[in-house]
Amino acid sequence: MKIMGILLSFFSASLLFPLTVSFVSSDGSQMPFLFSFILTISTGLIFWFATRRQQEELRIRDGFIIVVLFWTVLASFGSLPLLISTNPAMSVTDAFFESMSGLTTTGATVLVGIDDLPISIRYYRQKLQWLGGMGIIVLAVAVMPMLGIGGMQLYRAETPGPMKDTKLTPRIKETAKALWFIYLGLTGACALAYWVAGMSIFDAVSHSFSTVAIGGFSTHDQSIGYFESPLISAIAVVFMIVSSINFALHFLAWRSRRLSTYIRDSEVRAFALILLIVTSLTVIVLFSTRTFQTLSDTLWHGIFQVVSVATTTGFTTTGYHWWPSFLPAMLVLTSAIGGCAGSTAGGMKVIRSILLYKQGRRQIELLIHPKALIPIKLGGKPVSEQVLESVWGFLALYVFSYIVLGLSMTATGVDLVTAFSAVTACLNNLGPGLGEVSQNYASISNSGKWILCSAMLMGRLELYTLLVLISPAFWRN
Repeated sequence: MKIMGILLSFFSASLLFPLTVSFVSSDGSQMPFLFSFILTISTGLIFWFATRRQQEELRIRDGFIIVVLFWTVLASFGSLPLLISTNPAMSVTDAFFESMSGLTTTGATVLVGIDDLPISIRYYRQKLQWLGGMGIIVLAVAVMPMLGIGGMQLYRAETPGPMKDTKLTPRIKETAKALWFIYLGLTGACALAYWVAGMSIFDAVSHSFSTVAIGGFSTHDQSIGYFESPLISAIAVVFMIVSSINFALHFLAWRSRRLSTYIRDSEVRAFALILLIVTSLTVIVLFSTRTFQTLSDTLWHGIFQVVSVATTTGFTTTGYHWWPSFLPAMLVLTSAIGGCAGSTAGGMKVIRSILLYKQGRRQIELLIHPKALIPIKLGGKPVSEQVLESVWGFLALYVFSYIVLGLSMTATGVDLVTAFSAVTACLNNLGPGLGEVSQNYASISNSGKWILCSAMLMGRLELYTLLVLISPAFWRN
């Protein structure tokens, strides 16, 4: 309660920015933000005041609960301005869905006619993603490894690599501060680049929020395609890739002043190879089928959409769901790999994919040489069997959750393509899917939206954190 009180108090302060925008623009949304601010800060201060004298050390169990509450509680209070506002007029389910999608940086939306919304509401949606992205980085790099979970646990505490024996800084507080500076720096650089490329100041700042957070929300219904600018798309590609790389690696590269830090990292190399292969296949198919009239358009849209989907951002310049052949399915499935551990990207994370590939290859070699000892290595050093077992466990939970959520969605009445692509998009924090959810989720039933909210949360918390709370063993003394 004490930590939730502090979080809600900080979160309430963030509501002052869209409130100010609403007053300056006179867009009529002042009261929703003012009421939400008062309710949020009052609740936060009550929680904090009631527990202010508590000085007990947090246990690991407390950490699991705090991580889950971070998104569920903030998503609930984050939905208040959308729920109270008359433009847009949203139900409880839709408001919570939009808030959860923003904070988990999924980018799935139920809104139609975004261009006509009040400017403060449009700004607020972007800010939600930016705050969620920062929360992801701090939790993934500084908090979740302490609990023994998450992709960074593999990268930092168990597998060889630049973070094996080195903490970012001696204390979590200093670590979080360092990550904040990197995150703010990338956001500022992205906003400046967008503005120089031709965006308005409002659009540049708003899209920098969702780009660095790997979110995908836009202030326009047509997303990045609204600007019809290859230069803006190229800037987005650069910052989507940079934001999909481990932020701990950014810190080490900045501290050492060496770009070779990235080149030596096996996860970054694998991530680059995946992008190269998928982009090459996409461009070849688009060019051979004459999907676009010119080679430049083929390269522009092909490269952009591959990076956007593979990094789980979800920006669009064109509807990739109508692309020919296997491309739509391949792109959606590529999002399951996602970005690097310790980044704002979703998916299973590249480092897990590397270990799964190497372990599969080892099993094939063992069929040929049953008595051989074949260690799996990363960075030239062997990976423990315990780590490999945890990766297989994660994959099993991922597939099981995917099947259960997909079947649950079909029970709501949607077709198979819509059901399973929506689950894929939300579980990987991608956003746009195929079928009825290729552009927005407005047509999904209320029960379907709550299922997808669960998928967003599971994907953002990398399954273990949420599922451990369901385990009876967690609640035993």
